[in-house]
Amino acid sequence: MMLSINPDNPQQRYIDQVVECLRRDGVIAYPTDTIYGVGCDIFNKKGIKKIYQLKRRDVKKPFSFICSDLSEISRYAHVSNMAFKIMKRHLPGPYTFVLDASRVVPDLVMTKQRTVGIRMPDNAITLEIVRQLGHPLVTTSANISGDETYQDPSLIHDDWGKHLDMVVDGGRLYGDPSTVISLRNDQIEVLRQGCGPTDWIHQL
Repeated sequence: MMLSINPDNPQQRYIDQVVECLRRDGVIAYPTDTIYGVGCDIFNKKGIKKIYQLKRRDVKKPFSFICSDLSEISRYAHVSNMAFKIMKRHLPGPYTFVLDASRVVPDLVMTKQRTVGIRMPDNAITLEIVRQLGHPLVTTSANISGDETYQDPSLIHDDWGKHLDMVVDGGRLYGDPSTVISLRNDQIEVLRQGCGPTDWIHQL
């Protein structure tokens, strides 16, 4: 099923449909501020395993997840004062911040070092979905691991539709993946340069 939602003013009735799908352990494709992602409720173990199979991804590489606001991030990760200030300045935005996980994070989305990657994309559709869901949304790029990412949601529907419960159409996206930055132990380290600029790091 493909559901078109206005990216500037998401229709509540459609957001409700997506959230209901996720609460029924659905796996969906959805837009971010960079590229299309695939995900499910962070507590949907069966859905997470299904995404690993769909992407043909090594299970030793955990997925990141999307939070709706800074207070939710603080529930799932240990956030220092420095990390909070940085995220407050740059989120929502095209970044994945790596932090130490809290106890409520499921093992499937946590590294052996007990770290997590957290996103808060500047996309009204996805942030509203996560807000209404009440839980973070697992996020990973909509592609086979190592292949190019999809820009057009209709192609995701054509190629992956039978494996997904819903494709949320928020328009074509032309971005690169997010920039990944570790903020552990108040040490800033760029792990992957992506869509988000990093020149601000040298100004701290």
